[in-house]
Amino acid sequence: MNAIEIRELTKTYGSTRAVDRLTFTVRPGRVTGFLGPNGAGKSTTMRLVLGLDRPTSGTATIGGRPFTGFTRPLEQVGALLDPQAAHGSRTAHDHLLALAVSNGLPARRVGEVLEETGIAAVARTRIRTFSLGMRQRLGIAAALLGDPAVLMLDEPANGLDPEGIIWIRELMRRMAADGRTVLVSSHLMAETAATADHLVVLGGGRLLADMSMSEFIDIHSPPRVRVRTREWERLAAVLAAAGHTPVAGPDDRWTVTGTTAEEVGVLAAREGVPLLELLDERASLEEAYLALTAGAAAFAAPTAPLAALEV
Repeated sequence: MNAIEIRELTKTYGSTRAVDRLTFTVRPGRVTGFLGPNGAGKSTTMRLVLGLDRPTSGTATIGGRPFTGFTRPLEQVGALLDPQAAHGSRTAHDHLLALAVSNGLPARRVGEVLEETGIAAVARTRIRTFSLGMRQRLGIAAALLGDPAVLMLDEPANGLDPEGIIWIRELMRRMAADGRTVLVSSHLMAETAATADHLVVLGGGRLLADMSMSEFIDIHSPPRVRVRTREWERLAAVLAAAGHTPVAGPDDRWTVTGTTAEEVGVLAAREGVPLLELLDERASLEEAYLALTAGAAAFAAPTAPLAALEV
């Protein structure tokens, strides 16, 4: 089994505790989104898993072993932490060839991953001329070089165009469907919502959530219903009698929080109130995430009052 296992993991830098007694498992067969505000400890945790930093206490293992214990690590773990890490004077081909040779991988893998990531046409071009998106694809190519059982990506969609974003989304899903372990850190909520099956959320170096995407949204957003009718006064009275306070919205649509479409439908039918629209609404991942991490951000700009924004 190639699970990433974090147990009581702690990392301090002087008086700063970047990671605080983290315990969670990233399992194979699904895409796990790794979320948290800036300074939450995500990058530090990934560095600890990859042996780039040493923990103050606790353990971080892959398949029960520390990353530093693998003799051919690229066959076990593919990682993208910094797309700028490749030496600018090398060509894309030579950068990947050096990684392949040092890990005992066949040279043919270089051409294969260049094709897979869509940068074969610039294989002999020096990396310093690459755009951010091209560097990102090169970093992903390096992560795929050993056909690894575990994939760890930090902001993989950064700099990619729309086609590239769809490509990386499908790549992660395919890797997970093959039974591999996929951990992806991102600040793009829409992309995480479209890709991840499971979420691990950090705040202030601590674990805030470890659960499926659907469970996370359900827990951190109250049920609400969108409803539209031509007999609003009658429906409002029915809802008020049941303890609900509807809120007016655009296009004569109203929102009722703390209930379900089924309950509203039953109440309306009982009183003979015709409904033109009735729909259960769920909060977006972004809304649920912000509700959970409110106050956990190490860096946040002040929110200006609306009056201050008026011209």
